[in-house]
Amino acid sequence: MRIKEAIDAAAGRPVAALGVSGTRALLGFVGLMYYVSHYSDRGYLFGPGADSVLPHHLFVEEIKEKGSFSLYAWSTSHAWFEVVFHLGLFAALAVTFGVGGRVVLAAHGVLLWSLYERQSAFLDGGDNLAQLVIPMLLLTDCYRHLSFSSGLAHRVTGRLPEGLRCLRVPLHNLGVAAIAVQMCLVYVVSGLYKVQGEVWQDGTALFYIMRVPEFELPGWSSLVYNSDVLVFLGTYSTTLFLVYFPMGILVARLRPWTAAASIAFHVSIGVFMGLTAFALTMIACDLIFLSSALARARQTARTITTRWAPKRPGGVRTATERSTPENDRAADAPVPQTAS
Repeated sequence: MRIKEAIDAAAGRPVAALGVSGTRALLGFVGLMYYVSHYSDRGYLFGPGADSVLPHHLFVEEIKEKGSFSLYAWSTSHAWFEVVFHLGLFAALAVTFGVGGRVVLAAHGVLLWSLYERQSAFLDGGDNLAQLVIPMLLLTDCYRHLSFSSGLAHRVTGRLPEGLRCLRVPLHNLGVAAIAVQMCLVYVVSGLYKVQGEVWQDGTALFYIMRVPEFELPGWSSLVYNSDVLVFLGTYSTTLFLVYFPMGILVARLRPWTAAASIAFHVSIGVFMGLTAFALTMIACDLIFLSSALARARQTARTITTRWAPKRPGGVRTATERSTPENDRAADAPVPQTAS
């Protein structure tokens, strides 16, 4: 009976609505950053011209060998390239600011995949997770917060049969659970892979990683790899954290601290190793575990703003002030309750 009640509860209340909205916004920003950072050299890096880094005919052969696809492989026209590239840029911008709903999010996923396939030499691993998570986000109500809604989606869904509308919450929770499981798999597999390495077993892996020129932060990395204590602690703490990450997520009281530690871990990767896109993608997915904390922080900010805002004549309150605190207990239920 308790299992049935847990299933009914999971199907009746959306979880992690604020956190998953943050995931969508930050993933959109990562894609936007990728477009903007390469904008001035887009023709040389991604274009169909003979002087591009990867000539178009070799790119098409590579796509066929991998059995993949890319919109950039459909034509050698420079005009087609510019249209597809700028559509991708605007789609990433729209996803970041929460415009267009799931249709734009799906288009963003296809366009970003196409760009990643056009030039895979620049990728740092975050692209793999993003392409796995975006389809999961399509199941969720990730435009409930941090978005500009025109109300069109609500009008469309309002015309659907009741049987379909009642699937909205279960599908949302299923998408959140899928992202949570995916994150746990990423951490555990990464941790177990490291455990098999000799340099991770003897506690010296951090020394070698931070001396790689591509991942070195001048003036700072040497402070770490020249310290035996920091190298030892950094190597073993990384392995332990990755392997035991799911345990910290399953325990409700440890969940926000585990997610916060993960964010700090990936901030250090972004700063010291320069893997900014990878770090931000991982942080974006970690936000689903911090939804309750984010909701409390937002409510606190609203309270402070209301307290310091000038009083309006007649005691009229704005819509924001009238709204009750959201019961967004995302951090308490990233996966179905029966699993904990």
